[in-house]
Amino acid sequence: MEKQLFVRLLLLTLLKGVWPLEPKVLHVRAGEMVVLQCPYFRRVSDGDVKVLWTSHTSQEMNVTSNMSTSAEQSHVDVLIHGRSLIILRASVNHQGNYSCSRGNASSRFWFRLTVYTTQSREHEEKNQNHLTCYMQQSCTMKCPVVILPPVNITSNGIIWNKKGESSPRDGIFSRVDEKHRGLYNCTRLYLYQGQTYSMTFTVSLDIQPSSKILWPHKDDVLAVELDSPVVINCTAFVTSKFDDVFWLSGESFVETNSSLPFFYNYTRGKNADKNKVTASLVFKKVSEEDLSRSYTCKLESAHQPSSFVTITLTQKARPFSLSLTLCIVAIAAVIVITILGAMIVSHGCSCRKGSVNLHRGEQDSSVCNPLSGSSSII
Repeated sequence: MEKQLFVRLLLLTLLKGVWPLEPKVLHVRAGEMVVLQCPYFRRVSDGDVKVLWTSHTSQEMNVTSNMSTSAEQSHVDVLIHGRSLIILRASVNHQGNYSCSRGNASSRFWFRLTVYTTQSREHEEKNQNHLTCYMQQSCTMKCPVVILPPVNITSNGIIWNKKGESSPRDGIFSRVDEKHRGLYNCTRLYLYQGQTYSMTFTVSLDIQPSSKILWPHKDDVLAVELDSPVVINCTAFVTSKFDDVFWLSGESFVETNSSLPFFYNYTRGKNADKNKVTASLVFKKVSEEDLSRSYTCKLESAHQPSSFVTITLTQKARPFSLSLTLCIVAIAAVIVITILGAMIVSHGCSCRKGSVNLHRGEQDSSVCNPLSGSSSII
């Protein structure tokens, strides 16, 4: 019967040429608060609009709220204010279809409310929000925002619980890893006329690898040849199409203009390497001035802090040519032979002076003999 009524009302609305084709579906746990927000009406100023809320449930209700006033109207556990209908504590009696319209009912918007009396997988899936955080990065859990009308309902904090754990969490992680993956419940608490009300949402936290620079490494010193072309690739793993990798020379951006003496170009991998990007720093001919600068590859990401790697260039030692090597060896050989020859002459030949003994009529003489040493003739 209720379904037939909804179909008739929906057809009536469509015949009058106004929205919507499908109702907005809401899922709520029994005992919790739920807020229905009627959209703005086109071509009508807000001050002139009177909103009629209709409940097509076991609790039939028609309540009109003038949006130009701040009046609040209550009906059992239902609070009406302007375009907002608030059920303070939902029960199975509140389950069903709701509609809001202008006073003359020419425009109508539909809601379908489902109330769960016990925790169920269907409720978790229907009321689930998704959040992605990245490995080894900070992560702040976000509880869905609830827009409340300017009534005397005040927020009283948020409580986080991970499914399977009873201890409350603050929803802030300084660094996440795989153990933080899972389902979390966030409960928003509210105070109204001395009573506490709540709205609970399920947040599914997924942990993905963080974007990072794979090569080069921090403070690398790369040897290059002067007056030669050089290409230095900066390769990064990225998790978003909005991540960007580029080069800086000192504190200035390197251009992508290939007519300059040095520039960079950007490529993104395909298929299995779709998460890899490369920024190639290209030198047409390395100069002395190029060696005096530092170069930084920077990774900018929308979901994590920027990271960078700074490198420097140094001149590669030039290899000796074969002819130069042979010349050096020959010179060394001549020097060695000369030194050895001089040593043989100086140490192998020594002469002694002769002496004449007048008193004994004897005469001594020395003969130079490099082979046998010296002999004495009497």
